[in-house]
Amino acid sequence: MATGVLQRASGGLGRAQTRTCLTGLLVSWSRGFASSNQSRENSWFKSLFVRKVDPRKEAHATLLTKNEESNLYKIQFHNVKPECLDSYNKLCEEVLPSIHADKYYPCELVGTWNTWYGEQDQAVHLWRYRGGYPALTEVMNKLKQNKEFTAYRKARGEMLLSRRNQLLLEFSFWNEPTPREGPNIYELRSYQLRPGTMIEWGNYWARAIGIRQHNSEAVGGFFSQIGNLYMVHHLWAYKDLQSRENTRNAAWQQEGWDEVVYYTVPLIQHMDSRIMIPTKASPLQ
Repeated sequence: MATGVLQRASGGLGRAQTRTCLTGLLVSWSRGFASSNQSRENSWFKSLFVRKVDPRKEAHATLLTKNEESNLYKIQFHNVKPECLDSYNKLCEEVLPSIHADKYYPCELVGTWNTWYGEQDQAVHLWRYRGGYPALTEVMNKLKQNKEFTAYRKARGEMLLSRRNQLLLEFSFWNEPTPREGPNIYELRSYQLRPGTMIEWGNYWARAIGIRQHNSEAVGGFFSQIGNLYMVHHLWAYKDLQSRENTRNAAWQQEGWDEVVYYTVPLIQHMDSRIMIPTKASPLQ
């Protein structure tokens, strides 16, 4: 096609004129080709940044939680100096239950444990704030005026190597943690999910939790709001390690459990398991 155009353009012209005409046409054609290529490249480049947006107008937290209750949870991980663990536990037993029982503070101690298998010389505390963030703020402000708690924090600080915490919300399809008699061991399974997968995780576990309720082992399920984001914590209770093994093996005999595992494993970036022993101060025994 280009040859025909060039032949028609050169008809009746001298050699010099023909060369000038041909040069102009080639330049014009090459510019058009380059412009077309650049347009396609720009379109391809822009497509890298264009994604379909989920039309949902609600936050994930709103869709996954028990909105009418608005409970907020705080989980604390305290790494204790090995030689101080007994003294640390005794100190917590003297102070934490008094805060839990005092109606002046809108918070409850859900459970307090020492890690048995997992990270050693570690204490884990789980608090519930009924009323959400306002309740948390109220408790924090009131504790600043509590001289006993101030002394407790100072003494505790001398026993710790490090500490961290997270603020959590509870999944709507899990039971709310309530006090239970022991003796029990507890497993805290923590999952770091891939960003953007929380709704998918919740959809699968909303169906799966029924499979894990046969022995009342499901204590609570939470996801992070502040701290490590896209973090999920599942809390389970068992009579002992053998009971845990039997219960988990039995789940594979239930219809649908294998499907849940198959579809949720790709959502996980990292996972961790702690076996924990409740301390004397824990409402979850």
